[in-house]
Amino acid sequence: MNNLTYSRDYLEALDKGRPPNIKRLFPNSKALIVSGKVIDRAMIKKGRCMTIAANARNYFVAKGVLLAAQRANAAIIVEIAKSEGGLNGYCAINYWNLARIVDNLCNELHITIPIAIHADHYGIKNSADLEQAKDIIPSLFHYGITSIAIDASHLPEDENLLANIELCRYIPSWAGYETEVGEIKGKEGMTTVEEAEFHIRGLNAHGIFPDWLAINNGTVHGIEQEAYGIDLQRTIEIHNAISDFGISGAQHGTSGNSFEMLKKIAKETLTTKANISTALQMVSWGVKVNEYGNAILDSEGRLIKEDSKGIPSELWDKMVRYANDRGWGVSDYKRLNLPFENYLLSLPPEIRDRITEGVSDFVYRLLTEVFNAKESADTAMELILERGSHDMGFKTTKKENPVDWTAEEIRKRASQFSSDHGKAGDYDD
Repeated sequence: MNNLTYSRDYLEALDKGRPPNIKRLFPNSKALIVSGKVIDRAMIKKGRCMTIAANARNYFVAKGVLLAAQRANAAIIVEIAKSEGGLNGYCAINYWNLARIVDNLCNELHITIPIAIHADHYGIKNSADLEQAKDIIPSLFHYGITSIAIDASHLPEDENLLANIELCRYIPSWAGYETEVGEIKGKEGMTTVEEAEFHIRGLNAHGIFPDWLAINNGTVHGIEQEAYGIDLQRTIEIHNAISDFGISGAQHGTSGNSFEMLKKIAKETLTTKANISTALQMVSWGVKVNEYGNAILDSEGRLIKEDSKGIPSELWDKMVRYANDRGWGVSDYKRLNLPFENYLLSLPPEIRDRITEGVSDFVYRLLTEVFNAKESADTAMELILERGSHDMGFKTTKKENPVDWTAEEIRKRASQFSSDHGKAGDYDD
């Protein structure tokens, strides 16, 4: 495309706002891929809003989300989780190719809104995961990640904190950084104020200042069992308790929650980032969903395919047989993404367009009517131009005394309060 199709401000934002890894990877690109910090700050500056962090489980989800964001003029985050796109992921889109796919789509479609590329739920469940992460995390930034969530919430509180302290040295200071307290598993093991304060104060003592905190406030990954899964009051109390530390909220398990509740989260809490994965997958397939994107099951607990939406019914039948042959239940259907990505890509143009448009329409409504993110792209652009840099800096300074937060003191503090993590199980995205 000719440079004349871009404004002077946009070209300046491209020059100053793209992080060094993105400039190195895509030197001739016109896609405004930025740090997650830019997106967070834009939502804070606009006020009473949050934006989508869309898990791009397939190519058409990525494309539909970008088109919706362009139409809404909204700054957004595109992401993939470790379970979805890590070493053993179940999606063709992964940690290492997501940035390339987004960059290519932006140039193809003339997308000009700021976008962060987020490594969602980089899970740490044991010491082997911790050691492996020291090699893998740098590789993610090499391939274009601009923001990351370190999720050691499966571990006891002291080990969670210590894992974050250990791994933050591998995250560029300019990059977006999310941390998590409380594994996302519904009404069990919900995060307490005490746990959140312990975690954030401990990080602060070590000069670590997260952009987002994810908590378990009642939602689940996958199909939501109730429209009002989020505990709003708990969220408000936790956000108030850590507000002096410059932390924004990251709302996980957003799929299927009522739009009324999500509007309250945007307006009444410090949340700036709303993760959506399952709903986008269901919409792209053409599965019957309610207005909130939650799959509607038949009397036998099966997904219902709508003939006029998403993929062809013949392909859906093939996918269902594939799942049945492996004894998969509805919650396992996410594993169909990898073996069937090429089938989706090979569909006729009119079907591919139908898939994309379904996702785009759903996301556009979220951005404009629910999240209040419309026109936030302009706010993000203003921040880049005002700062004159890809690096937004930190939102806070060190407040805690490091002497009070040595590894020994962290373990001692953690032993003094009890945490309810709920039942053990696989709650990955």
